[in-house]
Amino acid sequence: MAVTFESIMSDLKAKKFATVYLLQGDEPYYIDKISSYIEENALTADEKVFNQTVVYGKDIDVRNLDSLARRFPAMAQHQVVIVKEAQDLKQIEDLVFYVQKPQPSTILVLNYKYKTLDKRKKLYTAIEKSGVLFTSTKLYENKIPAWIESYIKNLGFTSDPRVPSLLTEYLGNDLSKISNELDKLAISLPKGSQITLDSVQNNVGISKDYNNFELQKVIGTGDVTKAARIVNHFAKNQKDNPLVLTITSLYGFFAKMLIYWQYKNGDSSKLASAMGCNPYFLKDYHEAARRLNKLKVIQCISLLREYDLKSKGVGNSSTDAGALLQELIFKIMH
Repeated sequence: MAVTFESIMSDLKAKKFATVYLLQGDEPYYIDKISSYIEENALTADEKVFNQTVVYGKDIDVRNLDSLARRFPAMAQHQVVIVKEAQDLKQIEDLVFYVQKPQPSTILVLNYKYKTLDKRKKLYTAIEKSGVLFTSTKLYENKIPAWIESYIKNLGFTSDPRVPSLLTEYLGNDLSKISNELDKLAISLPKGSQITLDSVQNNVGISKDYNNFELQKVIGTGDVTKAARIVNHFAKNQKDNPLVLTITSLYGFFAKMLIYWQYKNGDSSKLASAMGCNPYFLKDYHEAARRLNKLKVIQCISLLREYDLKSKGVGNSSTDAGALLQELIFKIMH
């Protein structure tokens, strides 16, 4: 049966194990979480000695895996067999004969990352019928701030509303990287405290003053002096502030501004939902709308496309990222 991450974890914590787990998809974070929990908690330390096996798809064939999975546990209720990188397992479809009649005492975990099994194949149908089939999909970037906010809450902290957006700007939609940074941050702070921009800067290494999120804000307020400081910082630190990410970030900002102009007469909750942002930030878009009318926003998007091409060497222009960014922001601000 197809299930959610939350329902799988709930069953695992209740010691309700399936005979076969297929963990597939292009988001490794959830796959790793489920597999690691089984590896660490399904058996006791003593039971693991004889009853837990971890193999890699490229190092085993289906025939040997079938034999391994059919073994009986030694002095334990279960044995655990985890196949990492199962996407490298050749002729994986032949595993259907095991899945149709699995060993009841075996917990077989297939970590099938960055791919999905063909739904038309018998193996997919067999696992869906008698095991646990979980597809882990990448979150769109506009969903990441809410995910970060939820993760911070589950860690036992609150956060400055700007923190999730800042982390998204810096870390993108890599959930593993985000969770690692938040876990490290949590260790350094008192339980129940607030995660602030200062704590992010001090522990994660993101500057609260020089980042794409802050650049968007000063463009919206028309603060030319501060925009110049941020751009100069980016130009001097191009490795940490690549032009392509800045252009992508600004495109997202101006795209939201277009949506703002389309829904500006609606209520705040509907406007924030349409824009895909936290209602906390609507005040920034209200401020930006005072100097960025719809036509100006369209012109800015056109500039972003122009300078994206220039950065890739199209046309007779400098490809120095720092110089191009300075030109771009000057034209946007003026």
